[in-house]
Amino acid sequence: MNLKMGSLFWLMGLCFWVFLFCCSFSTVSADTVEGGNKVGGTVFINGKSPIGKIDDDFVCATLDWWPPEKCDYGTCSWGHASLLDLDLNNKILLNAIRAFTPLKLRLGGTLQDKVIYDTEDHNLPCTQFVKNTSELFGFSQGCLPLYRWDELNTFFKKSGAVIIFGLNALSGRFLRTDGSAVGAWDSSNAESLIRYTVTKGYNISGWELGNELSGNGVGTRVAANQYAFDTVSLRNLVQNIYSDVEPKPQIIAPGGFFDQKWFSDFLNKTAKSLDVITHHIYNLGPGVDTHLIEKILDPSYLDGEANTFGRLQSTINSSASSAASWVGEAGGAYNSGRNLVTNAFVFSFWYLDQLGMASAYDTKTYCRQTFIGGNYGLLNTTTFVPNPDFYSALLWHRLMGIKVLATSFSGTKKIRAYAHCAKQSQGITLLLINLDNSTTVEAKITFNDTSTSHHKHKLHRLHRLHKDHHRHRFHSTKVIQFPGGSKTSEMAREEYHLTAKDGNLHSQTMLLNGNILTVNASGDIPPLEPLNVNSSGPITVAPFSIVFAHIPSVVLPACM
Repeated sequence: MNLKMGSLFWLMGLCFWVFLFCCSFSTVSADTVEGGNKVGGTVFINGKSPIGKIDDDFVCATLDWWPPEKCDYGTCSWGHASLLDLDLNNKILLNAIRAFTPLKLRLGGTLQDKVIYDTEDHNLPCTQFVKNTSELFGFSQGCLPLYRWDELNTFFKKSGAVIIFGLNALSGRFLRTDGSAVGAWDSSNAESLIRYTVTKGYNISGWELGNELSGNGVGTRVAANQYAFDTVSLRNLVQNIYSDVEPKPQIIAPGGFFDQKWFSDFLNKTAKSLDVITHHIYNLGPGVDTHLIEKILDPSYLDGEANTFGRLQSTINSSASSAASWVGEAGGAYNSGRNLVTNAFVFSFWYLDQLGMASAYDTKTYCRQTFIGGNYGLLNTTTFVPNPDFYSALLWHRLMGIKVLATSFSGTKKIRAYAHCAKQSQGITLLLINLDNSTTVEAKITFNDTSTSHHKHKLHRLHRLHKDHHRHRFHSTKVIQFPGGSKTSEMAREEYHLTAKDGNLHSQTMLLNGNILTVNASGDIPPLEPLNVNSSGPITVAPFSIVFAHIPSVVLPACM
C-alpha cells in the first residue's frame, strides 16, 4: 500500500513538472528558453550615420490581373483575386490595408501588357481574359471597364492606399519570332485612361511602364533605347495632363529583372525623365522546386541576392540619373509560389531578410507579390485571412524607421540581423532572425565597436559596393545616451517574438509572444502587443523564430 502511494505521489509530481515544462513554451520568455542548445552572440551597430533611407511607406504589395484560370504545375491558386473581380466589400481586405496607414499598392503583373482600357478611344467590346496557350503569356487580350476602375478607386480612397498603376507597354509594338518586341509604344489608350483618371480626381502616386520586358524579358523583350524613348514620352504625357495638379505622379520603369547593361543604358537615356527604377526578385526559383525551404534556411543562399542589390546600386550611382531604386515585385518563387511554403510561417524568414537587405542598399520601396492571389499572398486567397507574412510586414512597417543602420552579427551564421532608427518614436529597432532549428541565441548589442573587420555576417562583406562613407568603419566614440541619467538596467525595451504554431514551419498561423494572431468575427486585425523587457539583459532568440526589439533608451547620432 505504501509502495503504491509512493508511486502515485511520484507520478503526480512528475505530471506537475511536465505541466510546468509545457507551460514554459506556451509563451515566449525574454529571460529563459528551455531545451536545445544555447549560444551567445553580438550584434554590432554603427550609430554614427545611416547607410540608407527608405520611404515611410517602404512596405508595398501588389494586386495582379491573373484570372481564376491561371494555373501552375496543375494547381490553380488565384481564385477571384484579380483586379477585375476581387471582392472589394470584404471587411478583412479593407481592414488589412487600413492597418498600414498607408499601404503602397502596385497594380500590375504579367497580364498588364495585354490590358486594354475601355475609354472613349476604345471602340471594341470590352472582353475579359480567355485562356489560350498559343497566345503570349497564355491568355488573350483583356479589358478594364471604366466602371471597375471607378470601383477600385473608390475602394482605394476608402482604404487610404497609395496607388502605383502599371501601364500596358506592348501597345502598338510588333512581336518578332526572335522574342523581341519592336516599334514605338502607342500611348493613346494609356493617355485616355490617365486623362479620365485626372478628370475623376483619382489619386495615382505613380505610373509604371510595362512589366518584365527589360533585358532578356519574360515572354518578350524591348530594347533599352526604345524603352527609354517611350519612358520619356510617358513623362511628357503625364506632365501635360497633370499641368495644373500637384504633386505630380512619379514616372516608374521598367519593372523587370536586373540586367546591368540594359539598366545602365536605360538610366543614362532617361536621366531627366525617370523618378523610380524598379526591378523584380524571384531568387528562389520555381514554385515547384521541392528545395525551397532548404534555400530559405541557408544563410549563404540568402546572401546571394546582395550581389544584385549592390550591382544595381553601383549602376545607379555611376549613371547620370537620380532615380530611386524600388523592388517593384518580389514573390520569391515564381509561377505563383508554393502552397504551405510561400504562404506559411517559414517564408517570413526570406521576406523579412529581403526587407532588411534591400534597405541596407538604399532601396526606397519593396513590393511583395502579392497582397492577395497565388500561393504567396499576404492574405489567404479564399478566406482573406492574413497569412504569417502579413503580420511580419505590419510589424516592419510600424517599427522600422526610415534611417537604416549598418548592422552585423558575430556568433553564429544562422542569425540575420538588421537595425533601423525607430519609427515615430525614440531609439532604435532591431530585427533578429534565427534560421537554426535547435539553437537559442542570447544576443548582446554593441555600438561603434572596432571589430568590423571580423564580423561574420557575409552580407556586409558585400557592402563594399557602397560608397566609402557607407562602409562599416566602427569608431570607439561613445554614442549611447540614456535620458535623465537613468542606468541601462532601469530601461525597458519592447520585444515582439514571432513563432510558428506548434513549431511547424509550414503553419499558416503565426504566434506573437506565444499568442495566436488572427482576425475576429468582425474582420478586425488583432493588436500587436510587445513584451516589456529589462534592457540590461541580452535578447533571447529562440530556434526558428523572429524577434523585433524596440529599444527607446538608445539615442544615436544617426537617428538625430
